[in-house]
Amino acid sequence: MKDGGLISYGIVPSDSFRRAGAYVDAILKGAKAADLPVQQPTKFELVINLKTADTLALTLPPTLLARADELFNV
Repeated sequence: MKDGGLISYGIVPSDSFRRAGAYVDAILKGAKAADLPVQQPTKFELVINLKTADTLALTLPPTLLARADELFNV
């Protein structure tokens, strides 16, 4: 994102890794992998690169900026 992307919206990888650890724990305790429920991501983040927006001469709405989890200006 710091290398020129404008906006990114996606899952938080650390949350997925944390939940994967719970799966490994359950399997090591004897649970069958096929019996474990499928889980979908629950945490998402919005990241905006302000430098790219400025380079493209874009004015982003204040409401969008307020909703962002991270703002980069590098």
